[in-house]
Amino acid sequence: MVRLGVGGDTGSTRDSRSGRRRIGGRPKGRLMIAVAVAAIAAYGASWVATSSASTAKVAAGGAGSGGNLTVLLNTGYEGAWPAGIDPATDTNGLANQDLMTSIFGDLFQLGPKGKVIDDLASGYTFTDGGMTANMTIRNGVKFSNGDRFTAAMVARNITRDLASPCTCSPKSAWTTIASTNPVTVSGNVVSVHFTAPYGAFISSIISSDANWIADLNALGKMGETAFENAPIGAGPFTVVSDTPSQEAVLKRNPSYWQSGYPLLNNLTFKTVANDEAAYEAMQAGQGQVYIDASSPQIEAEAAKTYDVVEEKSTSPYDIQVNTAIPPFNNILAREAIYYATNAKQIDAKLFSNKFPLTESFTAPGGLFYEPTVPGYIGYNLAKAKALVKKLGGLSVNLFTIAIPVAVESTDALAAQWEAAGMTVTVADYPLAPLIGEFTGGKWQVALQTAGAWDPAQGVGVGFRFSSTSPFSGVHSTQLDTILNTAAGSTNLATRKKDYAAAAALIAKEAWGPFLFSYAPDQIFAKNVTGPGLSIPLPAVAVSATVLWQDVTTKG
Repeated sequence: MVRLGVGGDTGSTRDSRSGRRRIGGRPKGRLMIAVAVAAIAAYGASWVATSSASTAKVAAGGAGSGGNLTVLLNTGYEGAWPAGIDPATDTNGLANQDLMTSIFGDLFQLGPKGKVIDDLASGYTFTDGGMTANMTIRNGVKFSNGDRFTAAMVARNITRDLASPCTCSPKSAWTTIASTNPVTVSGNVVSVHFTAPYGAFISSIISSDANWIADLNALGKMGETAFENAPIGAGPFTVVSDTPSQEAVLKRNPSYWQSGYPLLNNLTFKTVANDEAAYEAMQAGQGQVYIDASSPQIEAEAAKTYDVVEEKSTSPYDIQVNTAIPPFNNILAREAIYYATNAKQIDAKLFSNKFPLTESFTAPGGLFYEPTVPGYIGYNLAKAKALVKKLGGLSVNLFTIAIPVAVESTDALAAQWEAAGMTVTVADYPLAPLIGEFTGGKWQVALQTAGAWDPAQGVGVGFRFSSTSPFSGVHSTQLDTILNTAAGSTNLATRKKDYAAAAALIAKEAWGPFLFSYAPDQIFAKNVTGPGLSIPLPAVAVSATVLWQDVTTKG
């Protein structure tokens, strides 16, 4: 581990016998990180109420002319699909967005500068004052097995997704969806009905499993187990073989609706344990692309040979506290965390001021950016010590995800909080057990990201602060109302005002300090190009979803 001086001796070493990390010279138990890292750049705050954008096409000779590509996936982000590849049953579905979109395609995609791209749907409108969202399904599309891709099939998928326990289900965002006949079909139009206006509908569907349409007729014939390992979709690629959480081998879908695409002939996804393993695999010729790098030292070394794209961040790191149980049901304990946290020092010491500081769930690359919030509690060590003393001491269990940025940040936070008199235990987990920590409900403090290009989508503010989310430590009907109102309007100025009010309320109640806006990087061979790699894209959920149909190799 790298030794970094932040707020005292924070040198971190690993006990080879116990597997535990030592911080500040004392052994620390390992919990784990609650972070689904949603990060990649939105390059401009553009948003449209109707979709009509087209992808930035890569000049190539046509379908299959772009060669073969092996993509390495970090297991801490999206390199795990133990339940197979089915949008409604893959418990890590939202994290596995690159795999899902390659096989199933998307109703809508998020393109450069935040433009919504019509894909398997050809457009959308709002009616009933914004309470009904209508999606027009593209004519002439077929699943890879030749079955027709219809509006009725889209509706069946969305209904199935709403009933799914998957964390990527749209129900976590669609809090005002109608209880009776929420999804209806008329001709080639699928309508989703809400009890209140919901202007963020397209943003939310892009970041949920409702965006991926499976051939449920094929599933019925094959059975769930067989389908999960050889799924049928209408995306640019089809499955040749699948070894869950290890490797998925795909080939070009000759029935893909978009003439001349995909450009690649074969696309293979392989999982790797971490950045170091990925870099070694690329050097050995075992991969040409690595998604979601987060180790500055490895990225700097890789840049000597490969292209490394630093995406503009859309998702800030947040210190989330569980207000349902002691000690953080007491606002004084929460305020002590705020006063003891020196975000500026961590950014400077660990990351050379690479990441912009923020006091809210918004970031420079996304919509409604608000770097400072009225009433936000800043760093003050003396006040932190006084509150800890008043509380009679404060013991904190802090967990995070097993990636370098998060692990190093939790070590630094532990040192800062111990300097204020707290007793701190830290731990980190891969994504699946991390989810288990949240759903168990006994966690105390988690370092995670809490934002997205649109705050209403993906791992946005509602995902981390809404009462209806299993990944929230806050249970406030007042905040729920503000967030629902902000997501409901189709007016940008109104939404910005509402999200500012939400940020102010979070600061007032001390529901979680924000640190800096983080984004993982992409590492890829110099002959690889396409949106999400050489062309920056905004984050959808865990990271930007590469538009694989447009990716090609040259030379």
